Amino acid sequence: MKTRAAVLYEMEASQPYKESKPLKIESLELEDPHEHEVLLKIHAAGICHSDLSVINGSRPRPLPMALGHEATGEVLKVGSSVTRVKEGDHVVCTFIPSCGKCIPCKEGRPALCENGAKANEKGEMLEGGIRLSNEDGQVYHHLGVSGFAEHAVVSENSIVKISNEIPFERAAVFGCAVITGIGAVMNTAQIRPGSNVAVVGLGGIGLNAIIGAKLAGANEIIALDINEDKFDLAKQFGATATFNSSDDDIDEQIKEYVPGGVEYAFETAGVVPAMQVAYRITKRGGTTVTTGLPHPKDEFSFPQVTLAAEERTVKGSYVGSCVPDRDIPRFVSLYKQGRLNIDPLISEVITLDDINEGFDKLASGDVGRIIVKMH
Repeated sequence: MKTRAAVLYEMEASQPYKESKPLKIESLELEDPHEHEVLLKIHAAGICHSDLSVINGSRPRPLPMALGHEATGEVLKVGSSVTRVKEGDHVVCTFIPSCGKCIPCKEGRPALCENGAKANEKGEMLEGGIRLSNEDGQVYHHLGVSGFAEHAVVSENSIVKISNEIPFERAAVFGCAVITGIGAVMNTAQIRPGSNVAVVGLGGIGLNAIIGAKLAGANEIIALDINEDKFDLAKQFGATATFNSSDDDIDEQIKEYVPGGVEYAFETAGVVPAMQVAYRITKRGGTTVTTGLPHPKDEFSFPQVTLAAEERTVKGSYVGSCVPDRDIPRFVSLYKQGRLNIDPLISEVITLDDINEGFDKLASGDVGRIIVKMH
């Protein structure tokens, strides 16, 4: 079948993307789903920094590639051996397909699936191979999803069934921003109620980390960013204080506000300066967690003595250390109950034809989450 999709042919395009148009909207040929795959009608997809990092070259991927990973849609057709979903089900896509066979999967850590990671690096499906093509040849898959498209073929291990009561424009963010931000707080850090928390970087993931900290019963929830326009939104989600992370004396400001620093600091911006701030404002015995994905050549350094002398912990959190089949339905349920309100996170809903302009807005840092509506 034919489907319209946003395809990247070259990385490191100049900005504004509205003019350089790194993403080309074109018609692709999409194969039928294989044995363990499903055909989705994509209804909505979120614009995320993980997509931007491919466009700007920070996360090199094989090209040409149909981008998009934070997506949601409806099952139109299932492969011969699919048992997890049926036609008509509403699903959220996850960008690490879990094979269920490797050691991390068997240990309950599907975010670290070895076979899923290999497939994603190759731009292929979990079962192997590619289902997208144009007149010039194959078009690679982005993280097993390629969600900036009207339709997609994905592994049944890349989707989670959700309630059909939640609007698609809201459901999309549960596949990345929600599980990464809230998961970092609840799964990776496992913060204690009454703890003092800081979040450095107030994009979609950072704002969800604030939501997670509030849900987990944090005491002070300190929001930091270089863009003060985001502070009001952070307060809506539960931030108790806001600071400009670029201030020269930011360490002193935080440690004066919370004596000694915070027990948990989360870096969600994906840049080294944010990680440096997060580490410095973490108190003795505290934990610094990063969800960021900076350029592979970027390095973060700190005084090694502080690890032992202050019993500090530094942890990475990928996909919020989530088990998607467990966590996404839980978070969706909290949303339906009104206890996890991600509605203010959605800055704008655009069409597929306006996607390059959407990435300009994301790169400017002035938005929460932009949703691309396909139908």
